[in-house]
Amino acid sequence: MEVDALLLSRIQFGFTMAFHIIFPSFTIGLASFLARLEAQWLWTGDPMYRNLYRFWVKIFAVSFGLGVVSGIVMSYQLGTNWSRYSDFTGNVLGPLIQYEVITAFFLEAGFLGIMLFGWERVGDRLHFVSTCMVAFGTLVSAFWILSANSWMQTPAGFVVENGRAVATDWLKVIFNPSFPIRYAHMVLGCFLTTAFAVAGMSAWMILRARKEPPAKVAGARLSLSMALWFAVICTPLQIFIGDAHGLAVLKLQPTKLAAIEANWERQADMPLLLFAIPNMKEEKNDFEIGIPRLGSFILTHDFSGVVPGLKDVPPDQRPPVWPVFYSFRIMVAIGMAMLTLSLWSLYLRWRGTLFSNRLFLTCAMLMTPSGFGAVLFGWFTAEIGRQPYIVYGQLRTADAHSPLTTQAVTTSLIAFLIAYAIIFGFGSYYLAKLLRKGPEPLEEAVRGDDIGRKPKRPLSAVNEDLKPNPA
Repeated sequence: MEVDALLLSRIQFGFTMAFHIIFPSFTIGLASFLARLEAQWLWTGDPMYRNLYRFWVKIFAVSFGLGVVSGIVMSYQLGTNWSRYSDFTGNVLGPLIQYEVITAFFLEAGFLGIMLFGWERVGDRLHFVSTCMVAFGTLVSAFWILSANSWMQTPAGFVVENGRAVATDWLKVIFNPSFPIRYAHMVLGCFLTTAFAVAGMSAWMILRARKEPPAKVAGARLSLSMALWFAVICTPLQIFIGDAHGLAVLKLQPTKLAAIEANWERQADMPLLLFAIPNMKEEKNDFEIGIPRLGSFILTHDFSGVVPGLKDVPPDQRPPVWPVFYSFRIMVAIGMAMLTLSLWSLYLRWRGTLFSNRLFLTCAMLMTPSGFGAVLFGWFTAEIGRQPYIVYGQLRTADAHSPLTTQAVTTSLIAFLIAYAIIFGFGSYYLAKLLRKGPEPLEEAVRGDDIGRKPKRPLSAVNEDLKPNPA
């Protein structure tokens, strides 16, 4: 009974967390995108940037609200289903979560009202400051959440007293060994999630209105262009950070790395496995497709580098191999697809056909959920790879569970499934309606502009820039 309740609690937490993580991963990047749009409007006076801001801020508001709702459910779950975990980590992680609330959530909530409803009530610059504060608040929130999660991966700066973790050095707790690289990796992942979501949605709007005059899709074209520049910059950076993250995992969590690579024996000259069928029972891979020695080079930057194996630890200290192995490869495949689309966009931009290449626009549209997928599969890799520990090397997941019955957990899981289907169903429907409508045509937005600010560039010049390049 206890094992069943534990499994159901893990499913429930994974389900609610997977729903929650997609919204912050989008809004963190979207807040910075909005700040960039408003900065461009203040700098150039071009009404198109303000028009785009007003469209994307609606998407931000709905996504932010859905993220808050799902986050509340997740936090309550820690007390109901994982009380032993809360008892062990409360003295360390409790303050970190509190810091996130008082430094980030209050900051976001305080300026969010001005950002959403204050443009006609405050000056342009104060409104821009509010947007920047919300964007900064999302990054601060990610700072504390990633610090807490990274401490669970690489705990430091504490001692165990009477069965509870007690902080002895808060700087070591906050800046634990894996935190800096994981924070950078996550923030770039959020930026890429936004970049490809905005690019894909914009490509969809352009494809829907191919027979319309250019002015009708001016906003979508500008959004696509800006999002792709975002992707071109962030994708190579993410690959570089990902490589550094791999080196850190090799040093700090060698068993997780062995599971990621489905590597059973400690060995030099390890191949890079493109595909394998791990067999945990017989401690081997039933089938492999790999590139000789490349695995050692990627992981150690030495073709003869030694890579740890799963057999270095007893079987009860190993994570389940196949979900870690496949999740990591799916994440990497998505990253390679992102890099390909980014480079393709540079080529089409040089040719002057970025907005007219139907195949590219279709691929960009299909890549809309790619960032969410990369974040989710990266999270699966990190969290499942930490098993059987919930706090790495300190507290096992099986020992962190509340003494609940299977019936109680089943009831709550079904209730969550129904509630999430209703709430997020309506939320998704409303987002789809906003996206289907798209930004207002620029002429209507300028006519309805109640700021009375004269653009530095005439509308005719803006429209002229959007005409297709004959090349």
